[in-house]
Amino acid sequence: MYLLRRICSRLSEDFLLLALLLALPPLYFVADLSSGELPGLVDWHTIAALAGLIVLSRGLEESGYLAQCGRWLLSRVRGERTLALFLVGFSAALSAVVTNDVALFIVVPLTLGLRVVSELPVGRLIVFEALAVNAGSAISPIGNPQNLFLWQASGVGFFEFVSVMAPLSLVLMLILVLAVPLAFSRKPIRVAGDFESPVLNKRLLWLSLLSYLPFLLLVETGWGPYAALAVLVLYAGLYRRVVLGVDWLLLLIFVLMFVDLGLLASLPAFQLLGSHIEQWPGGMFTAGVLFSQLISNVPAAIFLEGLADDWQRLAWGVSVGGFGLAIGSLANLIALRLARQRGLWREFHWWSVPVLIVSCVAVACLLR
Repeated sequence: MYLLRRICSRLSEDFLLLALLLALPPLYFVADLSSGELPGLVDWHTIAALAGLIVLSRGLEESGYLAQCGRWLLSRVRGERTLALFLVGFSAALSAVVTNDVALFIVVPLTLGLRVVSELPVGRLIVFEALAVNAGSAISPIGNPQNLFLWQASGVGFFEFVSVMAPLSLVLMLILVLAVPLAFSRKPIRVAGDFESPVLNKRLLWLSLLSYLPFLLLVETGWGPYAALAVLVLYAGLYRRVVLGVDWLLLLIFVLMFVDLGLLASLPAFQLLGSHIEQWPGGMFTAGVLFSQLISNVPAAIFLEGLADDWQRLAWGVSVGGFGLAIGSLANLIALRLARQRGLWREFHWWSVPVLIVSCVAVACLLR
C-alpha cells in the first residue's frame, strides 16, 4: 500500500512515467505481438542490476559519509567552476572503467551530499555528470552497454576499439569542458556553518562499500536477479529506511521503456525506416543519433547493427545520441531520477540539446 500511494501521488509529477503508460495500449494494439511475449521485451538482467545498485547507492547516501566527503572536498576546492571541472573529469574517467550507470551511482550520491554543507547548483552539477559519463564511457568497450555489444559484434580487439573511439570521446569531453564556464561561475565556495554535521553510520558505510564488488561480480556472471534479491532482503532486515527511501518508480520506468521501445521497434514502419539508412546523409552515424533520440542508444545499437556493416559510425552515432533528449541514454534517466529535484528535466535539456548539436557538427568535421 505504501508503494501504491507513492506511485499515485507522483504520477502527476512524472511526465515520463505517464507518457510511457499512455503509449503502451496503442503500441500493443498496432504491434504484432501477443501479451505473453511482452515480458520477453524486458531485459530483466538489467532491471535486477539496477535494483541492487539503487539500494547500495542509497545505503552509501544514508550512511552520512558521502556528505562528510563532500565537506572534505569543498575544503580543498576553492571555486564553483573548479569543482564542476573536477566532478566532470572524475565522472568521465570512472565511467570508462566501471560503466556509465555504475559511475553515476557513485558520483550522484556524493554530489547530493554537497548540498548538506554548501549552497551549490547541485542539480546542474548532476546534469553535467550525466553528460560526462556519456562522453567518457564512449572511449571504452566496457564503458557502456552499447559499446560492449558493438565490440562483441565487430570482432575487433580491445585496443583497436579504443583507438577508433578515442577521437570521439576526446572531442565530446572537450565540448563539455568548454561548456563548464558557461554553466558555472568562479565565485568561491563557502561551506555553510549553520548546517548540522551529518549523522555517521560506519556499519552502514562498510556494508554498502563491501557489497558493491561482490554484487557487480555476481551480475557479470549471470546471477544478477539472485544478487539483487539478496541485497534487498539484507537491507530490508537491517536498514528498512534505506529500502523505503529508494526511488522504486525508476525501475517501473525502465520496465515500461523496454516494453514500449520493443513494441515500437517491431512495427513495420520502423523496420522500413531502418532499411533506408544507406541513403541518409551521414549514413549509420546519423541513424545512430536519430534512433537514440527515439528509442535510447542501447536499443538503437542493437536494432541498427544488423542493417549495415559500419560498426564504427554506428558506435559514434549512438554515443553522440546519448546527448539531446533524456531518453537518448539510460544513464540520463538514472541521474535525473537519483537527483529527485524539481525542474531538473528542463535544465537537463537546456544543456544537453545544444551539446548534441555542437557534437554533431564536430563529428561531421572529423568524419570529413
